[in-house]
Amino acid sequence: MAGTHNNVLPRTARLERWRVRCRLALAGFYGLAGVLHLAVPEPFLGITPSWVPEPEAVIALTGVSEIAGAIGLLVPAVRSYAAVGLALYAIGVFPANIKHAFDSLGAATVSPWQWLYHGLRLPLQPLLAWLPLFAAGLVWKAERGKAPPQKSP
Repeated sequence: MAGTHNNVLPRTARLERWRVRCRLALAGFYGLAGVLHLAVPEPFLGITPSWVPEPEAVIALTGVSEIAGAIGLLVPAVRSYAAVGLALYAIGVFPANIKHAFDSLGAATVSPWQWLYHGLRLPLQPLLAWLPLFAAGLVWKAERGKAPPQKSP
């Protein structure tokens, strides 16, 4: 491939490959989650905080939003808007994730799997807010006009 050194892609090409991978993975993840919110809303209703008005409508709206965001990530003309929407969505649902963790881990019997799930899920929520922005090219841009830093062997 032209412009490569020792069969290593330039930094911009590597970043773009990761952006494409993230877009596809996030589109699949959010698309499936959106369908589940619409088809099987009961588990999501169970973790919705009590202060949320009209929880059934909110769960349906989140499902539609996830599907729209998933599709939007794949459409270049609206990718940036979809990414910002999904990032805000990840921040907005964080209270439900916290409630879910407290409800699950406060039960009389708690499995190690529940601890593992919530122990990983809660700290990874900021990553779920950042990933769509990365996938759309809104953050972590390659430096332009400069050669990528060389690693020592």
